[in-house]
Amino acid sequence: MEPPDALAGARRASRLLLLTLLLWARPDAEAEVQVSVPPLVEVMRGEPVTLNCTPSGAQDHYVMKWFLVDRSGARHILTSVELQGSKLQGTVSDSWSRSPPYQLDSQGRLVMTEAQVSDEQDYVCVVKAGAAGTAEATARLRVFAKPEATEVEPNKGTLSVMENLAHKIATCYSRNGNPAPQITWYRNGQRLEVPTKVNPEGYTASRTIREASGLQSLSSVLYLRLHKADRDASFHCAAHYSQPRGRHGRLDSPPFHLTLHYPTENVHFWRASPSTTEGWVREGDTVQLLCRGDGSPNPEYTFFRFQDQQETVLNTNLDGNLTLQGVRRGQSGTYGCKVEDYDAPEDAQLSQTLELHVAYLDPLELSVGEELFLLLGGSADVNCSVQGLPTPALRWTKDSTPVGDSPTLSLSSVTFDSAGTYICEASMSMVPLLSRTQSFKLLVQGLPELRADETQPKAEGSWQEGDEVKLVCFARGYPVPKLSWSRLGGSPAELAPGGQGWVSSSLILKVTSALSRDGVSCEASNPHGNVRHVFHFGAVAPQTAQAGVAVMAVAVSVSLLLLVVAAFYCMRRKGRPGCCRRGEKGAPPPGEPDLSHSGSERPEQRGLLMGGASGGARGGSGGFGDEC
Repeated sequence: MEPPDALAGARRASRLLLLTLLLWARPDAEAEVQVSVPPLVEVMRGEPVTLNCTPSGAQDHYVMKWFLVDRSGARHILTSVELQGSKLQGTVSDSWSRSPPYQLDSQGRLVMTEAQVSDEQDYVCVVKAGAAGTAEATARLRVFAKPEATEVEPNKGTLSVMENLAHKIATCYSRNGNPAPQITWYRNGQRLEVPTKVNPEGYTASRTIREASGLQSLSSVLYLRLHKADRDASFHCAAHYSQPRGRHGRLDSPPFHLTLHYPTENVHFWRASPSTTEGWVREGDTVQLLCRGDGSPNPEYTFFRFQDQQETVLNTNLDGNLTLQGVRRGQSGTYGCKVEDYDAPEDAQLSQTLELHVAYLDPLELSVGEELFLLLGGSADVNCSVQGLPTPALRWTKDSTPVGDSPTLSLSSVTFDSAGTYICEASMSMVPLLSRTQSFKLLVQGLPELRADETQPKAEGSWQEGDEVKLVCFARGYPVPKLSWSRLGGSPAELAPGGQGWVSSSLILKVTSALSRDGVSCEASNPHGNVRHVFHFGAVAPQTAQAGVAVMAVAVSVSLLLLVVAAFYCMRRKGRPGCCRRGEKGAPPPGEPDLSHSGSERPEQRGLLMGGASGGARGGSGGFGDEC
């Protein structure tokens, strides 16, 4: 016999099978309605939101309604949409004071044009399809908001590292975000793993506040036990916030530093300026001494000097600076700095010293005056003495060329090339900018030295009459020699280029035979004597132009002689018309003497004028008319 429960189960199964067969056998049986909505919708605050509700299994008529589910679970109707045939008709039932209000689009979807934090609720879509039944589905809306810039308020006080407890370091704020952000702390860029439970080494305390706008603000306070190594540490905090589709963002605060109190363990004492080697400074310099302890806040510094085995206090201040204006050589010695820090450990060295050496260099002294006169070929020793510390090095130069590196400069067998300005220079390798110089001028006296340029542009023996030549003479000596020429026209003496005491004079003239015979001389003279140089030209050829003039003169003379002969010939031909007379004449006119009978004429003159047998004028008795 079967148990009662088994019999009851069999009966229910048989009824269900029978109902299924009946429904399958009816061709007009209606399917059950179903609803599809997105289960989770995520948006950023201010973005538009569209909730879609899609029924399936419904016929040509159904009613779809959207409900808002509040935090207590109560439903509030928002919209209603009815489908009749292919036409949708929808109305917004209530916006529940939302601004802007809820809307429906042409496809019956619920629209919120700007998502707000208060919209973060559950929304239920209910579809009633008559005989097909009723179905519903829930969509959850999440609204994200990026928080404002992260702010931090560091502790402005002085925090001691000698206390065995955690100090309040800073408070970090991340305001108006959704959901509430998370805050992390960093030291020198490294994340601090700090617990939330109170302990002496460090912890954090956080607080979240929901603002009236529905947004959330978070504050976090960092507590840490500090150490001396944190004196230069850079701290900051960062807010981590969520975004749609699993993304995250981060907002860092500005970095900050802490003011710590820690004892002095080491003291450093040094000369800041001027910069020289081995502690040397120049006399007259302003010297700055700096003292720094590694404690905080700055301790009190005491500066002192050891003199005659006694300690003399010079200054006490909080800056750690000691300035010595215009130090003198007597201020060389041992200087010290002491730090007063009662929190320092017993074995800490709180005092340091240094040596200050003041370098000085007195003016140089020479054994001669500003000028030294030596005769040509003479010798002398010049001493250069100096007082300075450290011991200076001496060097002699002339025209920037070294000529000695000892205090004594030896001048022997001097020449005119030896003349010039000699400089003694004292310098110190350890104090580069400290040096002095002293100089004297050497003047070499003697007979002038004379040098002449060769006659240019031609060599001796290739000159012609009338060639122009420029002659130049150079001379040097002391006293400065005078230059003179054997002919007039020489230029005044002036300093020659290149120095070395040379003076020069020039003369421009034309070459002649007389100049070739006698030559031209220039002379240099001073109280020690004079020297002369003679320029020679050798044989001077006549110019081509002068020979042509001579030939022309001979030609003119021959021409004149031919004219005289022609005139004589014409006078002999007095009977012919033409060139010699205008007409023949008979007896001379009355009143004129007859020259042919003059008793004063010599026979040969008369015969010449009258045309005798040797000269022969035709006609014999008549006189000459006008000559041609």
